[in-house]
Amino acid sequence: MKTLENRTLAFSEQQKYTEAKERVETLRKFYNRLIKYTLIIGALGALNYYDNSWSRPWFLWAAFGWGIGITIHAIRTFYEDFLFGKNWEARKIRQLMNQE
Repeated sequence: MKTLENRTLAFSEQQKYTEAKERVETLRKFYNRLIKYTLIIGALGALNYYDNSWSRPWFLWAAFGWGIGITIHAIRTFYEDFLFGKNWEARKIRQLMNQE
């Protein structure tokens, strides 16, 4: 009986570790992309200023377009349950099971 409890605890700890590792990986990817965005848009802004002293700020188009992608990535990273996330599925399954 003790070994079953130990196995269950070990499995639970392993599952928590795996989930934490996945979360850290997701955060690392987001922060890497945010750093790349900042550096590249900053370089494009500097190039734009050097080229025409911002009389035509073309780098803002790249900043805006890429910024939309970064914003979506941030929402998916920090609000995992946004729209139809993993927790939504579990809640919906419980709700449907309770109704029947």
